[in-house]
Amino acid sequence: MTQFSEIALLFKKEMMLEWRQKYALGGILLYVTSTVFVVYLSFVKVLPDVWNALFWIISLFASINAVVKSFVQENSNRQLYYYQLANPTAVILSKIFYNIFILLIINLLTFIVLGLMVGNPVSNTPQYLLAIVLGSIGFSITFTFISAIAAKANNAATLMAILSFPVILPVLITLIRLSKNALQNKSSHWLNDIQTLGAIDAILIALCFVLFPYLWRD
Repeated sequence: MTQFSEIALLFKKEMMLEWRQKYALGGILLYVTSTVFVVYLSFVKVLPDVWNALFWIISLFASINAVVKSFVQENSNRQLYYYQLANPTAVILSKIFYNIFILLIINLLTFIVLGLMVGNPVSNTPQYLLAIVLGSIGFSITFTFISAIAAKANNAATLMAILSFPVILPVLITLIRLSKNALQNKSSHWLNDIQTLGAIDAILIALCFVLFPYLWRD
């Protein structure tokens, strides 16, 4: 079996598990809609910069809740079974791709619901959507690998929150700057921000390739 086939099968497995445990994704979607509704009730008018900050705050915590279960939900027996059948690179890539898919749905839903309830101040929608895609990729890579590390500890959720903050901070800062330019329809430095995000994602995925096989054998 080729590595691409392994990734496809493992991705399908993740989809089937999510479909069986609908409460997990449903809880995240409920968190997004309820948080946006609270924002709608709390603010008479939301300034563009505040709107942008609220979007990424909601996206960040929803992403953590969505990705934290990537490895935590799997017991040691299931991990041993995967270890005997699949390549560690295929395992981590399948989870990263699946989490990108889930985070894209969550972030696009947040963008739509926040825009409908509070108003949409974005001037350059394609650039903002590009920031959402790049943010989903960066969040997925970071939180998936941190989830793999945290799964080895007893208090995985707390450890993931502590470990992920310094790693996700440069991604978040660049995303806020890129999306702020989209709010004001500024084209200055947006290419540099995209290149910075791409470089950060490349570094993170390279670390996954190098370190995850050793973590997987533990």
